[in-house]
Amino acid sequence: MSRLTTAGWRAFTGPKNKSRNDKIVVQRARTFPIKHPLEMQGLSAANIAFPSVVLPQMPYTPILATLGYVLSPDRKRVLLVHRNARLEDAHLGKYNGLGGKLEADEDVIRGMRREIREEAAIECTQMSMRGTISWPGFGKAGEDWFGFLFLISEFAGTVPTSNAEGTLEWIDRERILELPLWEGDRLFLPLVFDTDPRAFHAVMPYRDGRLQSWSFSRI
Repeated sequence: MSRLTTAGWRAFTGPKNKSRNDKIVVQRARTFPIKHPLEMQGLSAANIAFPSVVLPQMPYTPILATLGYVLSPDRKRVLLVHRNARLEDAHLGKYNGLGGKLEADEDVIRGMRREIREEAAIECTQMSMRGTISWPGFGKAGEDWFGFLFLISEFAGTVPTSNAEGTLEWIDRERILELPLWEGDRLFLPLVFDTDPRAFHAVMPYRDGRLQSWSFSRI
């Protein structure tokens, strides 16, 4: 229970208007108890439970994206982009699949087809979704990402030698894990190319560009 003196109250409320002849004499500082409203109802302060402040948990609103891996006609090689075109690229020097952000007016299949068309100048004619990955903290500024991963087994058109992100290269499947990749790619890529027909659904948190943990489920 807090206490407030008359002198303290006067300092709090400010001086009264007075003439030059007025005298203020304080013989003894009196105290006035300031009570919690529940104390006024006869409850002891020791028995008053003050609710703790619980901050609301922020909703998980990741950036939605697609990521695709195009197989060669003989299915022995995979089309990857070597990100070497822009110095400011967060992926600079690494090999990635093709893809990007999902647009508001498209589903993930349309989004994947569009990204492959824009980045490799080919049309997907046969594709399957191999899984999803939640990447909390993966972005350059710590943004959360959520990706839909596709395997493109048939396509129409001719792949150029490069795009705006870097050179496009056909890589032997057995050599992919030898390339400079993101840490997490080495963990989920075997699931993209294995023969299990079930899609995988993974969580892969990053912090400051480093993988923190990894887990996945299949149904």
